[in-house]
Formats: sequence, structure tokens, C-alpha cells
Amino acid sequence: MLIVGELINTSRSQVKSAVEEKDAEFIKKLAHDQIANGAHYIDVNCGTMIHNEEETMRWLVETVQEAVEAPLCIDSPNPKALAVRLSLCRFGQPMVNSITAEEERFSAVLPLVLEYKCKVVALCMDDTGMPETAEDRFAIVDKLIANLTKAGVAPSDIYIDPLVKPLSTNDRAALEVLETVEYIRQNHPDVHIICGMSNISYGLPQRKLLNQAFFVQLMTVGMDSTLWKYILPRHIILNHQAPPGPVWQSPGGERQQPP
Repeated sequence: MLIVGELINTSRSQVKSAVEEKDAEFIKKLAHDQIANGAHYIDVNCGTMIHNEEETMRWLVETVQEAVEAPLCIDSPNPKALAVRLSLCRFGQPMVNSITAEEERFSAVLPLVLEYKCKVVALCMDDTGMPETAEDRFAIVDKLIANLTKAGVAPSDIYIDPLVKPLSTNDRAALEVLETVEYIRQNHPDVHIICGMSNISYGLPQRKLLNQAFFVQLMTVGMDSTLWKYILPRHIILNHQAPPGPVWQSPGGERQQPP
């Protein structure tokens, strides 16, 4: 199970404040604590800093790499910002988050994936928008994998994200994703499957509990990677054991992390 810690994201108010104030110690602790709790990759996202994303990302990547010798998952909708970040990665094989089947996005991101020999999160979205059903996702999955492998990306470097939507907006949201994961595992056994777990519980109470229950369901049908801000201890994930309750210990410091 490959775990990508996604706490360093400027859409979170504490992280945004730390980035604006260039609070390097806060960012370093956030990176260190995620690795200590079992993350293999650190996702770095400052996409909300639209006026100076490239400059901010340079500082953020360098700060994280001063704290941990871990590979980074570079997360941005801006191909120029992706290029800046990838050029700064010093440890392991970087990951790009993400490429989609949207023609413009695919054409812009693919050259970076090939140039830097990255792992790549391939998000189930195309020019028609976000898929609603499992069948919609199947078609996008097939297209993404075919186009990526044809271009020279190894299947083992492809991480399909079936696009988790909130249960609060669609009571079949979890089922559609579970069916998609089963389809990928049966039809494309050489690629990986990654999910943004926290999306499933958006707008609902007991978010950690819902996230953990969904996590175990997804592991059962074949998910082997996760983007998650509540990191489960390594021994629980490797043994595929469902935890009895919330297990993420939030980093301390002046800015307390939200539940």
C-alpha cells in the first residue's frame, strides 16, 4: 500500500497562513509528522496561490525537502508550476497529480511525465466533465491507460484515481467507485489504483469513521494506494486491518490541525 500524505495544501487555512508567512518550521513539522505516521510520499499543493503559485511552490518544495528525504507528489492544475516543482525534486521518483483524459490537460502534462520519468495519478475525467456512473469511469480508464502506455509510460507508474465524490450529494457515490476499482483490477492488473479518501465524507458527520470504513472496502476490492490526510499507522494498512476508531495524531504546534 502506497500512502501519499496530503496535508500540505494551501486550501487548508493553517497551511495557507504558514505559506504566506513563510513559516518553514510549521511546514517541516507537517512533512515530518506525515512520514512518521506512515506516508511514503508527501503531496505538495499550493494551487490556491494563483498569483504567485510558481514562486510559492519553489519555496514549499525546498522547505519540505529540508525536513524529509521523501519523494514528492506534485499537485497542481498549472503545467508551468508542475514543471518548476519537478525540476526541484531530489529524492526518489516524483509523482504528478494529476493527468486527465481532457485533451488539453493530457497534452500539457504528458511531456512532463515522460521528461522526469514520473509516476502519474490519472484522474477519471474527460472533456465531458466528471463521470457520474461506474460505466462512465470504465470508458475513461480504458482511454487513459491506452494513451499513457502508447506514449511510453510504464503501467506500473500509472495510478488511476476513480474520482471519489461525496456521499452527501449522491448516495451511490461509494458504490460507483467500488465498482470502478473492481473493473480496473480485473481488466488492468498492472496499473495501480489510488483514491482521495476524504472526499467521500465531505459535508457529513463522523468523517474519520466514514473515511476509514470506505478505506477498508476499497482495499478489499483492489485499491493499493491512497491520498489521505488521516494517515493510518503502517502496520494497520499492511495487515489490512480496520482500525477501531480515529488513529491520526494531528501535528502539534501553534496552529492546531482540524479534526
